[in-house]
This record gives sequence, structure tokens and C-alpha cells, in this order.
Amino acid sequence: MGPVIPSDLALASRLILTRMDELGLLGRATETVAEVRALAAAEAALIGPPAAVGGVEEVVILGRGPGREIPIRVYRPQGRAERAILWLHGGGWVTGGLEAADVGCRALCRDTSALVASVGYRLAPEHPFPAGLDDCFAALRWFDDRRASGAEALPLIVAGDSAGGNLAAALCLLARESGGPAIHHQVLLYPVTNPDFETDSYRDFADGYGLGRELMRWFWRHYVGTVEDRVDHRAAVLRAPDLRDLPPATIVIAGRDVLRDEAEAYAGRLRDAAVPVDVLRYPGQIHGFWHYSAVSDIQRSVNREIGRTLLAGDGGPGRPISCRA
Repeated sequence: MGPVIPSDLALASRLILTRMDELGLLGRATETVAEVRALAAAEAALIGPPAAVGGVEEVVILGRGPGREIPIRVYRPQGRAERAILWLHGGGWVTGGLEAADVGCRALCRDTSALVASVGYRLAPEHPFPAGLDDCFAALRWFDDRRASGAEALPLIVAGDSAGGNLAAALCLLARESGGPAIHHQVLLYPVTNPDFETDSYRDFADGYGLGRELMRWFWRHYVGTVEDRVDHRAAVLRAPDLRDLPPATIVIAGRDVLRDEAEAYAGRLRDAAVPVDVLRYPGQIHGFWHYSAVSDIQRSVNREIGRTLLAGDGGPGRPISCRA
């Protein structure tokens, strides 16, 4: 008998877990890096067809260190671009890449009228923290130069899902500490913010809801080498001593996700630091629900909500938003 699908899930997430079970992806042993990457690759069956965009360009830029090359894939909308989004893919800092992020980036490009640049940053454990973050910062500076060189400079946004949301938040800290680039907005989809495995959401959703507590502990060990209190705040962004003067944020939170509470805590700390925050809550969804577009069309509605918060800009105070999904 297969795993029991939790009854408290929204339809989209029930369909996601059911499809994962049909594909034999639930309950598989994943102890090695190769096994985890194979499982992530098998999830391609849950990703929908690529949306049409105005154009796709493959770029390679130079990163820090001799001979370091960073692949970037740039998506141009069919109409006029209204913003420039640097996209950082999820995957626990260990899996993922340009191909896995392709469908999501195309949808974001289409649904938010954005020029989107997806970054193929280095992965752990071969390249532990801060290698991937260094690549993302180099890409941010390159993308800032590119979007500013256009006839009309587009607002610069950093965005990512899960570990990519962590990297996007860390880029905002780095940009503030380095005196730029000037980031207009940060979009964090169910971001990783802190290696604290004793939150209510870690206890309540440790197993049976997709991403589990032990796998997250595994990801953290491979990224930073430890899950002790010594973790650098550029990795554990919730531990940053000062969040003042960061860009306005849109944070997407899945209600049945081990990362729910740390995402809520990060939104709260940003607000306490007088940073405008919009929180898009999806109470019945599991971690990664936005990504699995072959199973559910919820990705497009989330993108529209994100687009609405970006259009509102930073002209008013952040406000909590609950989405019925």
C-alpha cells in the first residue's frame, strides 16, 4: 500500500503527491548526493510544457576566480518588459539548474512581463557556501549593468524559490553591505531562512508532505557543513543582525511546509525593520507547489499575485495577504 496523502491539503497539493506516488517518487531512499539528484531529475514529469516567450538567450559571464564561468539563460517577454528579474532556482543548494528552472522562468516572464535571467550557480557539496552565493552576486552585477543599459532602465528584482529564495534574500544583504546594486524588490517563494528544525512547522510536517525535516537537515549539512549556531548569516538570513534598508519583499508561504514558520519569521523581522512586506499565504499547499505546473495551474495565479505586488511597488506599507488555495 502506498503512502497516505494527508487529508488537510488543498487540491493542487493532493494532486502533486498523488502523481509523485504514481511515479514512485515517494518513500524512495535518498542518502547520497547522486540519489537526491536522481530523484530531483525524475520530478521533471511533474513540470508542465514551456510557455512561449519573446526570446531566449544563452549567456556565459565570468565569476570570481580564474576561469570561473557562470551560465545564464535570459528570457524576454513577447511584449514590452516592465521589470528585470534575476531568478535563482531551488533544490536545496545541491540540485537544480537552468533546465529544471526553464518552465518556471518562462511562466514568470510571461505572467509578469519581465526580462528574466536564470542563474546556473555552482552547487554543493562540490562547491559549498559561499560559492553559489558568489556566483549569484556576480550575476546580479552583470544583470544590473545589462538592464540599466537599455533605453529605459527596468526595476531590478531578485527572486527565487526555496534555496533560491534563500540566495535572493542573501543577495539583498550583500548588495546593502556592498553599496549596490540597487535592488527594487525581492520575491521569495517559500524561502529557507534558518536551520532550526524544532519549529512547529518542522514538527507538524516532518514527514508525509513532500520535503521533510531530515532531507532539509541533509541539505544544510551539504551547503554549510554544519547546522550549529555558527552558521553565517548570509546563509541563515533570519539570523542577520540588522534587516533595515532592505528592498521591499513579496514572500510566498505554503501552509503545509516545514519552512512555513521560518518564512513567516523572516517576514515579521522585515516588517519590524520597517521594510514593506506582502505575504501571499497558501494555507493548504506543500513545499514546492508553485514548481509542479504539469499537475496544477496554480503557478499562473501565484504569478499574477506576484505581479500585482510588484506593480504596487514600494509606495505603501506591507500588508499580509491570505490566498484561498
